Amino acid sequence: MNFCVKCGVDCEETIRGLCIDCFLGDRTLTALPHHVDLETCASCGEFFIHDEWVEKEKIQAIEDAAIENLDILKEAEILEVTATSIIEQDTSNFAVTIGTSLKVGTVYTTDSATTSVRVKNSVCKKCSRQLGSYYESILQIRNGEKDLSYELKDETLSKVQRYVNYRAKTDKQLFITKTEIVVGGLDIYLSSIQLGRSLSKFLADEYCAVRTESPKLVGQTDDGQDMYRVTYLVRLPDYHVGDVVIFEKRYYKLTRVANVGAKMIDLLHFGDRSVKRQDMSNIKVYRKEQDFDEATVVSRMPGEIQVMNPSNYSMVDLRIPAGANIGEVVHVVDINEVLYYVP
Repeated sequence: MNFCVKCGVDCEETIRGLCIDCFLGDRTLTALPHHVDLETCASCGEFFIHDEWVEKEKIQAIEDAAIENLDILKEAEILEVTATSIIEQDTSNFAVTIGTSLKVGTVYTTDSATTSVRVKNSVCKKCSRQLGSYYESILQIRNGEKDLSYELKDETLSKVQRYVNYRAKTDKQLFITKTEIVVGGLDIYLSSIQLGRSLSKFLADEYCAVRTESPKLVGQTDDGQDMYRVTYLVRLPDYHVGDVVIFEKRYYKLTRVANVGAKMIDLLHFGDRSVKRQDMSNIKVYRKEQDFDEATVVSRMPGEIQVMNPSNYSMVDLRIPAGANIGEVVHVVDINEVLYYVP
């Protein structure tokens, strides 16, 4: 059995030699500073809480900022803490009361503390870098000796944007600084070298493209380390999905390109064929998809259609694959003065 050194009562539990009643007395259980400053990014609207920029509703951020600065008696165990009152004094100042449920020894009790949360504009690291046109790498997308078509520019940009958005979900410092349309293709400025490296590998695999990298020394850090910017070049092949190509003296429609190779359909018998990555340099473009001719369908029969040749308006019978969806017009190509249906 213990006794309280202040009131002399016998008790089973003491804290600092005092019974629970004497220990609690007029003791302050929770306290808040006179004011708490809450930074918000004027550009993206995120709040700086727990040493990081986070996306939150304003009221929730104000509550979290107050709770983060709450001092609690070290002998107390927190059971629950929440804002019991948030009063807007003006657009930037809020009177906040934090209520706390506590356990001190064997006693359960509550307490509250009040502060003023001041919301102040700032700029987060990501937005500061974006506004300052910060970049560490450049992704150059080119297409042989020719300019990228509008469709290919749009397609590659969409792939780049989706990739960066996906990566940015787990790393907010990853972003596209700017995109420039230049002679021959696109230049995309990126926030990190690692992003440029992984993105260039992704595109090279997607298109079976040639990839190179060129580092450039741009300065030194405060601790004397060399600083580099790296240019990653992804040179797309001339062929693209949908084109009619020549491979081993036969004509195919290219249906799929991946890091391991390609899939094609034979225009003569409509059989599938695979090409390994190491053999794809032997693929030559015969006709780009946007340059296909259109022929008006005159009649349909199983495995065959009759069309009007767009070059001389003669009637031509064309073989078609089983299950082909034939409309009023079809795509065709002329190969050695023979017309072929393009599935």
